[in-house]
Amino acid sequence: MDKVVPSAAAAVADIPSGISMAVGGFGLCGIPRELIHALHQAEVSDLHVVSNNCGVDDWGLGPLLADRRITRMTSSYVGENKEFARQFLAGELEVELIPQGTLAEKLRAGGCGIPAFYTASGVGTPVADGGVPWKYHADGTVATASPRKETRGFTLGGRTREYLLEESIMCDVGLVHAAAGDRHGNLVFHSSARNFNPLCAMASRLTIAQVEELLEPGELSPDEVHLPGVFVQRLIVVGSDTEKRIERLTVPQPYAAGVEGAAA
Repeated sequence: MDKVVPSAAAAVADIPSGISMAVGGFGLCGIPRELIHALHQAEVSDLHVVSNNCGVDDWGLGPLLADRRITRMTSSYVGENKEFARQFLAGELEVELIPQGTLAEKLRAGGCGIPAFYTASGVGTPVADGGVPWKYHADGTVATASPRKETRGFTLGGRTREYLLEESIMCDVGLVHAAAGDRHGNLVFHSSARNFNPLCAMASRLTIAQVEELLEPGELSPDEVHLPGVFVQRLIVVGSDTEKRIERLTVPQPYAAGVEGAAA
């Protein structure tokens, strides 16, 4: 039951190239940075990554992308990563953009063993009708486009409307970050760093978690657990001093000068 491994390198040592991988985080909040870095050092490539975004150019998933280790991204937005946008538009990267709530539900459903579900999000748009570019040719023409999705009318609460069928997501490996976890893999997340982490853990056949604080079995009350250890197979400890970056620092104008002075 002790799922702790000695290092990030040991945790990812047997992960091969060509896998699908769900990665927690939102922007740079709650990203499993040490595990991503270990994969980068291990030179794993041809990754099909499912993550809300792709980090920034030099942080999070960004270095994997810059070194061409990622061949396909399933995300909600391009965000602040200029290289992500450049590779997509240049035809070097396949990208499936999914409405954020739908992406969350696709992961949750996959983790619950639900193969597909109907949602109203995207009805009447190219999300349902198909034709959204997934990959471009180098000349800018569309190489691969999204398929048309099945729609069906349902009556809910006395109102009949159209819904589209979305298939769930299940990945080979999941990488997540948590504030604390015990040796059995039970995890607790801190505030908004919870984001996609539990969903990515649930929707993966092998989940590796990095935690800032390691607890002994019994130290966590069952009511405190955000993610049961049944969804986690390996655990590493990164400590509370693990570096955390802010994607875009915004402060009220009266304090801006003081912040800039402190940074200088």
